[in-house]
Amino acid sequence: MSRKLENTGFTCLFCGAVIHPLTNGCYRNHCPKCLYSLHIDNKPGDRANDCFGLMKPVNVRYHGKKGWQIIHRCDLCGIIKMNRTAPDDIDTVILMMEQVAFNGGFNENDKNY
Repeated sequence: MSRKLENTGFTCLFCGAVIHPLTNGCYRNHCPKCLYSLHIDNKPGDRANDCFGLMKPVNVRYHGKKGWQIIHRCDLCGIIKMNRTAPDDIDTVILMMEQVAFNGGFNENDKNY
């Protein structure tokens, strides 16, 4: 699959937000509003996985070469994957970090980040 085909808009299956594709040469694999993703890749961008479970954002980490990453856990199969943040994720990522640090976890039921 070409990167052009991967970089398409979508409607988030968790919060319902209509998400537009990125225009900075990257492609989006998660919702910038709630940070949820969909388990559709085996390798980044291949769209070859048939799980299709919602990938819940459970934490964030900083990687020296990749920058900030969202740690997702699939609600169906339990796999853990890391995804780079996009430029418009930063406000949601900061709120998630605050929830993890001060409240003992990310409240995935709160759709009003």
